[in-house]
Amino acid sequence: MTTPTPEQTATILVSCPDRRGLVAALAQLLYGHGINILDADQHTDSLANKFFQRIRMDLREMHADRISLERAIAEVAERFEMRFRISYGSHRKRVAVLVSKYDHCLHDLVLRQRAGELACDLPIIVSNHADLEPVARSYGITFHHFPVTAQTKQEQEQRMFELFERERIDLVVLARYMQIVSAEFCERYAERAVNIHHSFLPAFVGGKPYHPAHQRGVKVVGATAHYVTHNLDQGPIIEQDVMRVSHRDSVDDLVRKGRDLERMVLSRAVRHHLEDRVLVADNKTVVF
Repeated sequence: MTTPTPEQTATILVSCPDRRGLVAALAQLLYGHGINILDADQHTDSLANKFFQRIRMDLREMHADRISLERAIAEVAERFEMRFRISYGSHRKRVAVLVSKYDHCLHDLVLRQRAGELACDLPIIVSNHADLEPVARSYGITFHHFPVTAQTKQEQEQRMFELFERERIDLVVLARYMQIVSAEFCERYAERAVNIHHSFLPAFVGGKPYHPAHQRGVKVVGATAHYVTHNLDQGPIIEQDVMRVSHRDSVDDLVRKGRDLERMVLSRAVRHHLEDRVLVADNKTVVF
């Protein structure tokens, strides 16, 4: 059998209480609809008694429409108290990037997307400052400047929501966007907004983590990509990495080294999300 194109595939993510028959029930359902399983991965959290699975499927010989398939999956889901999400390869996700003044993560995301490493469209860049408009223009990406003050924050977020709706945004990436977003933002884009934090969370939360890290004489610095929640810097962690440092490193050295980590960690987290590899449960993630 030939390899299907991405447009001929779909991915389903499943989480539910662990019990016998879960794998068989889904496999039989898919087989009955003429669907071939390309690959499947699963994990059981024995402490929480929860089951997680990711199935990537070949739809070329499916002898039902998508509505019928999703109804059948929903029936199995109800029987097993299952939460599921299905994503079709024919839908290319649309990503909005939020920035302030730092540009290193922005450049990295755009270049990776253009190189084909991130399977998505990047139609807009949004910022609370105008500094990076020339960068957006150089890439041919539409730039939106929404200046934020204490008095205008709510109004500007509403404008942002309207923009995201018009642009049919699937994922929001906070690429060093130095604003605390509202609870409404977190609810609207729950598990669809990824932030990069410049420390190895849960250590050194807040806007300037490198300064207290230097004061503590840390031997590693890190970066953390997580989903945005109303609890600052405490959302479900998707990806992390660290780099060794020493007593010879100044705060500026930590910042410079940390930026390399920020680029890599954020791009990996975005790729995990775009490829439908992330499941959230109890403020933690399973990343297949």
